[in-house]
Formats: sequence, C-alpha cells, structure tokens
Amino acid sequence: MPVKIRLQRHGKKGKPFYWIVAADTRSKRDGKYLEKLGVYNPNTNPATIDLNVDGAVQWLQNGAQPTDTAKAILSYKGALLKKHLAGGVRKGALTEEQAEAKFTTWLDEKAGKVGSKTDGLAKEQAEAKAKALEAEKAANTARIAAAAPVVEEEVAEEVVEATTEEATETAEVVVEETPKDATDEATKPEKEVVKETAEDAATEEAPEVKEEE
Repeated sequence: MPVKIRLQRHGKKGKPFYWIVAADTRSKRDGKYLEKLGVYNPNTNPATIDLNVDGAVQWLQNGAQPTDTAKAILSYKGALLKKHLAGGVRKGALTEEQAEAKFTTWLDEKAGKVGSKTDGLAKEQAEAKAKALEAEKAANTARIAAAAPVVEEEVAEEVVEATTEEATETAEVVVEETPKDATDEATKPEKEVVKETAEDAATEEAPEVKEEE
C-alpha cells in the first residue's frame, strides 16, 4: 500500500493550521489517515511545528513519500538528517553514539538560528512600536498646536461679549435712575419761583386802605 506523508487542513477560514499525517495515497486530502505525526501552524512567526521525528523517520524508512511541503517541514525538523544518519549506522559507517551526537549538534545549531530569528523579530516589533508611538505623539502635538488659535479666538469672543453685556447693563441702570433725579431737581426750583412770584403779586395788588375820619 503506497503511503504519503502530507498535510491535512484544519482551522477556520483565513487562519488554517495543518496536521502532518501519514495517509494512504488513495484517501482524500482531509480524509482518513494512518498516523498523525505532528502539527504545522503557519499563522505564527516563525511558524510553529511540532513533529514526531522518530515516527516520521520510521515511515520514511518504510517507503513513505512526503509531499513537497511535508518534505520541507521534515528537513527543517531534522527528520531527513536522522534518516540519513540511521542509514550510515546500518552500513557501519557510524556508531549509534556518533549518529546521536551529530544529530544533537545539529539540533543545537538549529535552535540557535531559530532563537536569533525570534530575537530579531522581537526587536523589529519593539522598534516599530516605538516609531508608531513617536508618530502618535507628533500627531497629537500638531493637533494641539492647530487647535490653540481657535481656542484663543473663542476666548476673545467671550471677553468681548461679556464686556458688551456689562456696558449694556450699566447704561440701562443709568437710564432708569437719571429721569427721576433730574425731574425732582428741575421741578423743585420751578415750584419755589412760582410760589415767590404769587406772593409778590398779591402784595402789589392789595390796595392800601385808609380809615376815614
């Protein structure tokens, strides 16, 4: 029975992740499988891969053929290298200990490269976040500077309105108080003059009466 190591799609629309499976070549892509060997999630950076390396090596030794994508994943995780080292052990070119030491060294170097890439990505994200923050601060400063003249103009308009209202109220108070005081002051001398004139006229018109002898 021909067997392939391939990816089986899972996840929701727009964010898929994949199972790495050994399946019969005659089965559907997302149908039944013989063994699940791992998980591949391309939605993270770097991509998350969890692989049963020994299981994959065993299927490869039994003649399973990986698809192109599955082959790249197996190479990335060292399954192809381990299969090659196992072939050297069978031929007597290497001992089990030497093969294991070579594979461990390769894993350490691979982990260092992945760690460097992760650190680089984290640094880039931090720099991008700092630049975005600086840009936001600059935009806020420009917005405040643009709004300052408008605020000053509104304050000036409020001061003018307050001054106008105060002047209007003062004028109304003066208008209300002035006629009454002016009338009282103007009427009082006039009444006194009229009274004095009437008394003088009465004195002049009254005839002097003499008694007859």
